[in-house]
Amino acid sequence: MQSQEGLSFWDHLDVLRNVLIKIVAIVGVLMLVAFCFKQQLFDVVLAPKEPDFFFYRLFGGGDFNVDLINTRLASQFTIHMKVACYAGVLLASPYIIYQLFTFISPALYANEHKYAVWGTLSGYFLFMAGVLLNYFIIFPLTFRFLATYQVSEAVVNTITLSSYVDTLMSLSWLMGVVFELPLLCWILSKLGVLQSSFMTVYRRHAIVAILILAAIITPTADIVTLLAVTLPIYMLYEVGIFIVRRNEKRLLRKA
Repeated sequence: MQSQEGLSFWDHLDVLRNVLIKIVAIVGVLMLVAFCFKQQLFDVVLAPKEPDFFFYRLFGGGDFNVDLINTRLASQFTIHMKVACYAGVLLASPYIIYQLFTFISPALYANEHKYAVWGTLSGYFLFMAGVLLNYFIIFPLTFRFLATYQVSEAVVNTITLSSYVDTLMSLSWLMGVVFELPLLCWILSKLGVLQSSFMTVYRRHAIVAILILAAIITPTADIVTLLAVTLPIYMLYEVGIFIVRRNEKRLLRKA
């Protein structure tokens, strides 16, 4: 193991406390910065609702207009704080991961340390890839479809700011978690729980499960939106098969 072997349980708690204090401090500072730059922050958050958002321009532009409303006295302020908090955590995420890793790494052996570094970095970049895919593609498709969908011309959509922000944030977290699929496959393979042959045989079942998951993530009848979610997840499943198969070959060479 790498150092800190002589530390007592209470010493470890003291180290953890210092790590958590540093994390809370940096998140607080970045949250405050995000809060102060309100215009720039909400320019980013509200961009996907505009018809000139780059994704709409990429596919021929958008001919729609959706105005957001506020229905509660304090909602705009509380939403401003919530979004600033999300932004603070997102901006501080590399530092958070680094601090947590420095706390855990002394308990790891050299070979475990190497895998832990690879897994942590891969998990972070996969999560961010899911968040970015949602922001630039999935959420704009979902928002445009749901915000402009009408059961009758007599019913006019009035979308609240809180509904918009909550949907954007929840989809971002969901897609970030879903994009951890290759890392999960790698971990299960390392534990000897998952084999590439199993994933290959049940590929069709996995496709059905992915379609169901995509339908839950984006509850729209729009086939384009459904495919925009389904295809990346299916590609991640194939990447997972590749990773598991490669790990199996490595284990065979060692044997």
